[in-house]
Amino acid sequence: MTGAAIELRGISKRFGKHMDFAALMAQRAKRAMGGDTPSTVVRAVECVDLTIRSGEVLGLVGESGCGKSTLGRMVAGIMPPTEGQVLWKGQDVATLKPAAAKAAMLQVQMIFQDPYSSLNPRLRVEQIVGEAPSVHGMIGAAGFDAYVDAQLRRAGLDPADKRRYPHQFSGGQRQRIGIARALAVQPEFLVCDEAVAALDVSIQAQILNLFMDLRAELNLTYLFISHDLGVVEHLSDRVAIMYLGRIVEEATTEEIFARANHPYTQALLSEVPRIDTRKRHFTAITGELPSPLNPPTGCHFHPRCPAAMAVCKEVAPVVREIAPGHRSACHLNG
Repeated sequence: MTGAAIELRGISKRFGKHMDFAALMAQRAKRAMGGDTPSTVVRAVECVDLTIRSGEVLGLVGESGCGKSTLGRMVAGIMPPTEGQVLWKGQDVATLKPAAAKAAMLQVQMIFQDPYSSLNPRLRVEQIVGEAPSVHGMIGAAGFDAYVDAQLRRAGLDPADKRRYPHQFSGGQRQRIGIARALAVQPEFLVCDEAVAALDVSIQAQILNLFMDLRAELNLTYLFISHDLGVVEHLSDRVAIMYLGRIVEEATTEEIFARANHPYTQALLSEVPRIDTRKRHFTAITGELPSPLNPPTGCHFHPRCPAAMAVCKEVAPVVREIAPGHRSACHLNG
């Protein structure tokens, strides 16, 4: 592994709720009379700093609704950040000229969770896989069929089926089509958003093995988003733990699983079933994930944290290095 492929600097993403005229007037009237008005802004991602080095697999883990997919979409260039910078190999994508920005973002492709809704049901597989390289001038009409066939074979599909539609394939095959589509533009970086979550366990193993084979063959870099720590442990070099829009811990996979520091990471790991703990009673993390419309003050995890202190309710902890390559955001470290 060499330098950074992707750097996120102070990345934040907020979504505003659309209000019609009547609702807006009612909110203003309530505020004028001194009443409280609930926030209409969703803080999906808050001030995230993250570096993904070329050639590595970074696993991004957290509960549903913590902002993982939003972060992945900003990395892939599908949505712009509200604040902060996305750097591709040291260059701020937002400041590049259009041609350079398009070339940079072609190098980052995304594989989505649902292998059916992410494919256009009106297009045949050959069109799904071959459209982007054709549009971007990577292939001409003469080499179209051969190029599409090669992408399908690489993803473990039979080129003889390329004139079929997505609904004629199984879930695992549809995910392979999504992988072939992503690889067709010859990217260096893949964002995999829960890419195996919707598949049967046996098919999950096949797709994970395919990801590892492709990494070795093409020297790919991955941001692998998942809520399954078992999958992340198998696939990732490093792990970042996300909670309610913030990165709370980051370290090598071995370090995270051996010496987790943040109470949230420890709670997630305690729920992972293992052979040597099969007789142990598993308890879920207490409480529910707070709403990003109204996140808790201070440390977002303090309402659910068994080690919460008074300072946790008031001051957001800073991510600091607690060991070489191991960063955590917890007041217990101070």
